[in-house]
Amino acid sequence: MSNLNKKEENSGNKLRALFGLDHSHKGENGQPPKARFNIWYAALTILLFSYLQPFFFSAKVETIPYSQFKQHLTEGKLDNLIVGPEKIFATFKGVPDHQISTIRVDDPGLVKELAESKVRYSGEYQNKVLGTILSWILPIGIFFLFYFYVMKKMGSGMGVMSFSKNKAKIFAESDIDLSFADIAGIDEAQEELEEVVEFLSTPEKSQKLGGRIPKGVLLVGPPGTGKTLLARAVAGEAKVPFFSISGSEFVEMFVGVGAARVRDLFSQAASQAPCIIFIDELDAIGKARGMNTMGGHDEREQTLNQLLVEMDGFETNKGVIIMAATNRPEILDPALLRPGRFDRQVLVDRPDINGRKAILEIHTKNVVLSPDIDLGKLAGRTPGFVGADLANIVNEAALLAARNEKETVELVDFDEAIERVVAGLQKKNRVMNAREKEIVAYHESGHAIVAESVEYADPVHKISIIPRGISALGYTQQQPTEDRYLMTRSELLDRLAVLLGGRVAEELVFNEISTGAQNDLQRASDIARSMVTQYGMSDLLGLVSYEQPRQAMFLPEGFSPGKNYSEAKAAEIDNEISRLVDEAHKRVQEMLSERRDVLDKLAKLLSEKESIQGEELRRMLNTAKTELP
Repeated sequence: MSNLNKKEENSGNKLRALFGLDHSHKGENGQPPKARFNIWYAALTILLFSYLQPFFFSAKVETIPYSQFKQHLTEGKLDNLIVGPEKIFATFKGVPDHQISTIRVDDPGLVKELAESKVRYSGEYQNKVLGTILSWILPIGIFFLFYFYVMKKMGSGMGVMSFSKNKAKIFAESDIDLSFADIAGIDEAQEELEEVVEFLSTPEKSQKLGGRIPKGVLLVGPPGTGKTLLARAVAGEAKVPFFSISGSEFVEMFVGVGAARVRDLFSQAASQAPCIIFIDELDAIGKARGMNTMGGHDEREQTLNQLLVEMDGFETNKGVIIMAATNRPEILDPALLRPGRFDRQVLVDRPDINGRKAILEIHTKNVVLSPDIDLGKLAGRTPGFVGADLANIVNEAALLAARNEKETVELVDFDEAIERVVAGLQKKNRVMNAREKEIVAYHESGHAIVAESVEYADPVHKISIIPRGISALGYTQQQPTEDRYLMTRSELLDRLAVLLGGRVAEELVFNEISTGAQNDLQRASDIARSMVTQYGMSDLLGLVSYEQPRQAMFLPEGFSPGKNYSEAKAAEIDNEISRLVDEAHKRVQEMLSERRDVLDKLAKLLSEKESIQGEELRRMLNTAKTELP
C-alpha cells in the first residue's frame, strides 16, 4: 500500500471515529461495537450543511446597482419582482434562472412604474414576532440547555446548590470484596470487630436480653496499621453498604456547609440501613472545642456540634454503625469519646513478630520467592514495622529483583529493601575523601564493637559506610532477638553506651571529634533525660516523675504546661543527666581501649569492603579473646 493510500485510509478512520461510525475496533466479545450517536456531532453536521447549502444548492443571484435595475425596468427586461423591506429581487424575461438583486431605496414612484411596465410584482411580509423570538428567546433557551447539559456532565457534587450534599463514597455490598481473611497481624482488633459484624448480621441476638448495639467504634493506632482496611473488611463481612468519607471533606470555606453535609450523610445512611458510616481522620473535625486561639465559633466547631447531635439522635436499632479512625486520639473532644457516641475504642497496634510474619505471607502470595527465603527471619528483622511498611518492603524487593532481571526475589533483595526503608536510598554518587571515609569507618566500628561487648544490646546485623538517605554517611544495623515492651535500667544504660561508641572511637584514634555524632548525642541525651525525669531511675532524685504528659484535649493549641518543679530542682536534673552521660562515656572509653586492635582491624576492613556482616565482627572479637594471655 502506498503512502498516499495510507494517508487516505487514516483520514477516513478519523472521520468515522469523529462521527461515531468506526467499527474497526472490536469489543470484549470480539464483535464490533455499536455506533454511538453524539448530539454534538449531529449539531455540527447540521450547521455545516446549512452554511454550505446556499453555495451548492441555491441559484446564483447577481447583485446590481439600483440605477442599473431602473434601466432594466424601463427597457421591460424584468419579470417576477419581489419587493422586500431591504432588497428587491427579480428575474429576466425568458431567463428564469438569471436572478438579480438590488438595494431598495426610498423611491415613491417605483410602484407606478411597475404598473405602467405591466411587470408582475409582489411584496415580502416580515413577521416581527417571529424575529423577536429567534433573536432573544432562542439564544436564551440554547444557553439553558447547554447549562443543564454541563451540570449533568459535571455530576451532582459540582453544582452550585450541591454544597450541602455529603461527599461520601458509597460502596454497595457487591463492591467490597475484602474480608477478615485478607487481614493479618491485628488479631485482637479483629476479634472486637467480629462482634460488630454480628450486630449488623443478627441484631436480634444481642437485643433479646436487653442489650444495646454500640453506636460507634473508634479505631485508634499509629499510621499504616490498617485501620481503614479493617473498617472495609467489617463491611465486606457483614455484606452491608459502606459510606466512606474523610473528616476534611466536611469542612468548606462557607459557613454551615459542614453541618449540612453531616445531616445529609446521616439521612442518607438511615435510608440504606443496615450500613456502616466510616469517617477517616476523625481528628480533622473532632478536635477539642475551645482550642482556637483566635476565639469565635468557627466552621469546624459547627460541624463537630452537628456530628454530636446526630450521634445522639441516632437510633441504633436501625442497624447503622458509625466507625471512625484516628492516630491522634489525645486531641479529640471529650464529648465524642463518652459512652453513647463512640462506645468502643479499638486499638490497632503495631504487629508483633507473629503478626509481621502473617502480614508478609499475605503480601508475598503473588511474589515469586527464592526457596531460601524465611519469612520468620524477615519478620524478626523488622521490629516496629506496620503493615504498610511491610507491604512497601515486599514491593521494593520485587522491583529490585525485576530491575536486576532475576527469576525470583532473593534474600539480598529483601536486605536492600529493609535498608532502604530504615536508612534511605544509597548515595552511589556521593564520593567521600580518604580522610572522611576513615573517620566514618572508625565511627561505625566503635558503635558495632560496643554493641557486641555490652550485655543487653541487640546483636549487630550489618555495618556499612555507604552513604544513605539525607545525611547518613554510615550506619550500624542491629537486629533484636525478640519483641520488647519494657526496658530495664541496665538495658537503657547499655543503649546509651552504644550511642556514644562512635564519638569515643573518633576521640581515641584521631584525638579529634567531628560533627558525625550529632544524632547520636541527641538520642543519648533524650534517653538520659527520660531516665531522670520520667522513669525515676536516678538514685539522687528518687522515685519522682518531673514531666507531665501533655493534655492537648483540654489546652489551647500550641500551649504547653510549665514546669512543676523549682529552678533548684531543674539544676539537679541537669546535673544528673550530665552525670549519666559522663559515666557512659568513661565506660565506653575503657571498653574500646581494651579492644583497640579489633577497632583498627575492623575499621581497615570496613574501609576496604564498605559493608561487613555481623558474623564477621563476632569472629574477630572471639579471635581477639582467645589471643589474650
